[in-house]
Amino acid sequence: MKRRIHFGSVLFPLLILCFSSCSAFYLPGLAPVSFCEEGKDVDDCQKEIQLYVNRLDSVESVLPYEYDVFPFCKDDHEKRPTENLGQVLFGERIESSPYKFFFNKKVDCQPVCTTNFKKGDKADIAKLDFLKMGMQLNYQHHWIIDNMPVTWCYDVEDGQKYCNPGFPIGCLVTSDGRVKDACVINAEFNKKNTFYVFNHVDIQITYHSGAAEGWTGARLVGATLEPKSIKHADEKNTNCGEGTSPMEVPGEFSNDVSIVYTYSVSFVENNNIKWASRWDYILVSMPHTNIQWFSIMNSLVIVLFLSGMVAMIMLRTLHKDIARYNQVDQEDAQEESGWKQVHGDVFRPPRKGMLLSVFLGQGTQIFIMTFITLFLACLGFLSPANRGALMTCAVVLWVLLGTPAGYVSARLYKTFGGEKWKTNVLLTALLCPGYVHLTLLLALLCVNSLALYAEAVPLTASFSDSLQAIEQPVRTNQIPRQIPEQSFFTKPIPGIVMGGILPFGCIFIQLFFILNSIWSHQMYYMFGFLFLVFIILLITCSEATILLCYFHLCAEDYHWWWRSFLTSGFTAVYLFIYAVHYFFSKLQIIGAASTILYFGYTMIMVLIFFLFTGTIGFFACFWFVNKIYSVVKVD
Repeated sequence: MKRRIHFGSVLFPLLILCFSSCSAFYLPGLAPVSFCEEGKDVDDCQKEIQLYVNRLDSVESVLPYEYDVFPFCKDDHEKRPTENLGQVLFGERIESSPYKFFFNKKVDCQPVCTTNFKKGDKADIAKLDFLKMGMQLNYQHHWIIDNMPVTWCYDVEDGQKYCNPGFPIGCLVTSDGRVKDACVINAEFNKKNTFYVFNHVDIQITYHSGAAEGWTGARLVGATLEPKSIKHADEKNTNCGEGTSPMEVPGEFSNDVSIVYTYSVSFVENNNIKWASRWDYILVSMPHTNIQWFSIMNSLVIVLFLSGMVAMIMLRTLHKDIARYNQVDQEDAQEESGWKQVHGDVFRPPRKGMLLSVFLGQGTQIFIMTFITLFLACLGFLSPANRGALMTCAVVLWVLLGTPAGYVSARLYKTFGGEKWKTNVLLTALLCPGYVHLTLLLALLCVNSLALYAEAVPLTASFSDSLQAIEQPVRTNQIPRQIPEQSFFTKPIPGIVMGGILPFGCIFIQLFFILNSIWSHQMYYMFGFLFLVFIILLITCSEATILLCYFHLCAEDYHWWWRSFLTSGFTAVYLFIYAVHYFFSKLQIIGAASTILYFGYTMIMVLIFFLFTGTIGFFACFWFVNKIYSVVKVD
């Protein structure tokens, strides 16, 4: 049944959708797959379940590794599904595995392969050392079944259960008897200077049967596993039951080592779980939403405080100023003090206008990209199930938005009286990508981002030569006005430092979850909260900059162009300080290479955030200054 949707009734449902899951339709490539038991000849119904493996990562190292780098069991007929741009940039390397089984067919202690390490073989020594390194740094497997992560669920404090979308290669008991990481799950893991390999997995697959609902087959709604360390005699004599001893790998390679990999599979029917909500059991175990609501309430208090201050200025102080300025004679106005007295200098072009215009063009590009990406993610189009979609969307939008970036940069550069428009075009197109590329090179990681340049330059150059300067409401005097002595709080640096505190206070809780998703490999899915925090950040940066801009103009300091950009942009400095605190207090990263990569990526995020927040503050102040000087009478 079709319904007519009126424009006025669209906004509120869209906001509601931001905080709810979209289950009424399926995204392209994410439609459910039906599975049937072997022997049943049914169209559009798969019998074999393919388990895919992804790259391995660690919370103690930033460097990911492909599955094939480690001495694990390999698929003889390896297949690699097509990966999108976002997956490649995030380092995902998905490939088929030798773990294959049929739907609803139980498998018990099935051998996969045996890896042998000879004592005198240098290649085997290197492979075993690499495996030990992976266990020492707690590298994690990431397996996928039916586009869903195979999770390891275990009990944590307060009786809660946490489902980790990965499980460790193994664990280590150090030479001084300290039990590390996953070795705490088994009391038998107690021998000093010994590694324990998780060479067996018990996989449990939960499915929703379609028999009661009129569709054929079953749909997978859950996949969990339990890793175990079991020492097998050989592939023909496997025992995965009780009374087995763990698979030990001594710290000293004194004897040949053979590791037999096995797996067991069981199936459980659960018709209470719908296919559209099959990720819920993973997301429920993530950090609770009450912390997110606390973050929102904290941000809203700051916004209400700033809004009250701005309203007081706009409705009372500023209104009285305008009325007084418009009533006094020109001679009396000469004796007045305040923001009207700088009307002949307030639109005087700033120093380094080229750089400021380039920053604003890039900031506009980042702002529009962020808004569209978060809005689509809020509606569910960029959910974790759609792998790599978030980064793909962001990168594609970044390239396509070179046109508005070029427009804003060129228009402001003309307003500042600039004439080197070709230099402006090149800097707008290449500054931010060039910085990212250079930072990654300095961080010992070469990224092929040159393809972005070829697309960005022509898009940026679209308007540059034909644009006109922005018309100002008042004329600029030929001779600059002398700025009176300023108090401490109206000097540039104190104002800029104070301006970034309130915007950062709105985002620091949300920032913790974002950094966790990046560096601790936790799944981020609460895009509704993030979109709301984005709007709050937009309002806070604007209001804080307008307030400080008004105070400085009242002190007859008309140098507001750069100050408005740096006031809200200084929030990025607090972000960097928080990232440093997060590195030393929350992460377990060791090694020079991982540390360099962490701070290299952090500096990229800081630059992007600096351009983003600085642009918000600048245009808010630009609108405010144009507004107040357009309504005051100037002879």
